[in-house]
Amino acid sequence: MVLIITTLRRIGREITASIFEFCFLVYLFSWDISLTLINVLTFKRTVGRVTPKGHPGEGGIWPEYIPPKPGDSRCGCPALNAMANHGIISRDGRNISFRDLSRKVGETFNISPTFCIYVPRYAAHILNRSYNSGRFDLSDVDAHNGIEHDASLVRRDTYLQNDQGPPDGQLVASLLKCATGPPPRIQATASYSPLPSSDSPYFDVAVHVAKALADFDMNRTLTATDLSRRLGVRRPESRRDNGQYSLDFRHKIFGSANGSTMLTVFGGCVPDLYTFLVEERLPDGWESRARDRMGLTMFSFTRVSLRIEFGVKEEVDQPLNLM
Repeated sequence: MVLIITTLRRIGREITASIFEFCFLVYLFSWDISLTLINVLTFKRTVGRVTPKGHPGEGGIWPEYIPPKPGDSRCGCPALNAMANHGIISRDGRNISFRDLSRKVGETFNISPTFCIYVPRYAAHILNRSYNSGRFDLSDVDAHNGIEHDASLVRRDTYLQNDQGPPDGQLVASLLKCATGPPPRIQATASYSPLPSSDSPYFDVAVHVAKALADFDMNRTLTATDLSRRLGVRRPESRRDNGQYSLDFRHKIFGSANGSTMLTVFGGCVPDLYTFLVEERLPDGWESRARDRMGLTMFSFTRVSLRIEFGVKEEVDQPLNLM
């Protein structure tokens, strides 16, 4: 009898959770489409006034940049690491509230509230924590095949590099060197510096990238085609070098979404991306290139992600593995 009652309770809980999740996602995506329509019908935010008044980064003035110290928590996401390095979230990268992260990501990068709820909530569920009351350390996000995935554009696979905190200089250089787009429409920030201080944990990465790009014209932009082409190189590399390589369609979309961030939030601007990807720093004077009145929505972001993903020619060149 106890077994029957327990079974029925478990089934009931699963059905209730599934119904709630379906209704919540319908609500969230409907809200997101509404925000997308508002963005289409309204003027964009004025250049120089994208970051909300009274918030870190207003007018391009970011809080002091302090690289991570030994014992600080960092992850494979440059955006979260940069926020910690600037003290927008806790500098040690620990005990961060999911709900607080939603608000601060939106303010920092001009991301819509729908998008800012969806991604941290998704991360909370992967970690089996509550979005409303849960907390996490940045390194928790690197749970393999949760959000973190193989064939990253700027990190080696977990199989090859267990600590996903530091970027890989060779991968960052290869990514930036594939840029073929024209000079950025909005001028890159003048504070661009090729090397951080020698005591920075990013120094070795910066030295490698600076040498690799010594003869490269930085005054250009990454395009969706560039990112598709680069992913088409990274995935076979990862498959060759990683004996535990796995990358399902969901994680392929995550990889393309990383590229979408570089285009939508950074405008593909190579000098700004250099600073962001190498030092995980927001350059002085920088503001989000996503200037939509209601912030960058999931719909708009996903449209760019899919353009990148479906441009990866190597995906159709691979033989089908049907058995």
